Amino acid sequence: MKLHELFGQGRTIFSCEVFPPKKTAPVDSIYQTLDGLKDIRPDFISVTFGAGGSQVNQSTREIASLIENQYHIPAMAHLTCVAAGKEDADRLLAELNEAGVENILALRGDVNPDYPSKTDFKYASELIAYIQKRGDFGISAACYPESHPESPDPVSDIRHLKEKVDAGAQHLISQLFFDNDDFFRFLERARIAGIDTPIEAGVMPVLSKNSILRMVSTCGASIPQKLTRILARYGDHPDALREAGIAYAIDQIADLIAGGVDGIHLYTMNNPDVAKQIAGSIASIRNI
Repeated sequence: MKLHELFGQGRTIFSCEVFPPKKTAPVDSIYQTLDGLKDIRPDFISVTFGAGGSQVNQSTREIASLIENQYHIPAMAHLTCVAAGKEDADRLLAELNEAGVENILALRGDVNPDYPSKTDFKYASELIAYIQKRGDFGISAACYPESHPESPDPVSDIRHLKEKVDAGAQHLISQLFFDNDDFFRFLERARIAGIDTPIEAGVMPVLSKNSILRMVSTCGASIPQKLTRILARYGDHPDALREAGIAYAIDQIADLIAGGVDGIHLYTMNNPDVAKQIAGSIASIRNI
């Protein structure tokens, strides 16, 4: 099933993201994560694609196939411009097609200084257009509620997002954010610009002060005053921060659903227990 077909059925879509194990860990270690996620039955699971060489990217294909064929949950495999040239894309698309994986998240990707970037695709819109000509895939793309860090202004950012949709993206997933007003303002700009594809809100639970500060420094997300107080109060107390971070994410998701968001995309960080706790807390409100 193409992911954009999930939307418009009178309920909020709930999906999750996982990433391949580190190169020092066997790919089989992902089973623990997926065994936990299967119990909450997300509408789909996405699998990231890194700039860590062919083995990492092969793992993306293997895990997406596993999700699709063993867990019988729709899978979406990431594909990035910086880590895949045309030959890489052709090979991965053929393997995904053979494995029955129908959905791709096409991204520019983050530059990794340890691995030279491929140069066949400069922008995600170019990769999207290429994928569209290489088979019958459902194509998704990323969006940025607070604008892409390299974008000069929100208007330019929405213009580039429209280029992705015009190139063939049928479904959008947002970068993480912590202030829902930022997302709702972005959503209004996107709709005014004629972007009518389903847009999922990306939510990441705050479980570690250092990791979340590192994350926002790279993606450009801001930290609202409410979350700043939580980090100041509980940042040096891991168990307390975990509780507060999960509560913050649940509150954020409840408000997004009340505001009529198309879907919630949970960045799980391969932590199925946290995902299960959040999913259980919002189970009743998703279908209202």
